[in-house]
Amino acid sequence: MKPISKERLAHLRKQYPAGARVQLLWMDDMQAPPTGTKGTVWGVDDTGSIMVQWDNGSSLNVVYGIDSCKVIDEKSREEA
Repeated sequence: MKPISKERLAHLRKQYPAGARVQLLWMDDMQAPPTGTKGTVWGVDDTGSIMVQWDNGSSLNVVYGIDSCKVIDEKSREEA
């Protein structure tokens, strides 16, 4: 696991606040949700992993430096 600086950790916590909606891009885990699965962030831990409650019931973290997800803006789609 790659070490994370305090500055990068602060940036991740700002980028992925609790309640943010995300979509999985890549996860290196045999039990990972399928790519494209959406979920809700409930925090970023001290190692930089994004803690997500996935819509399919999984709660695997997005591991810093290994896995990947992106923030999505579902509200603008609902309003359109």
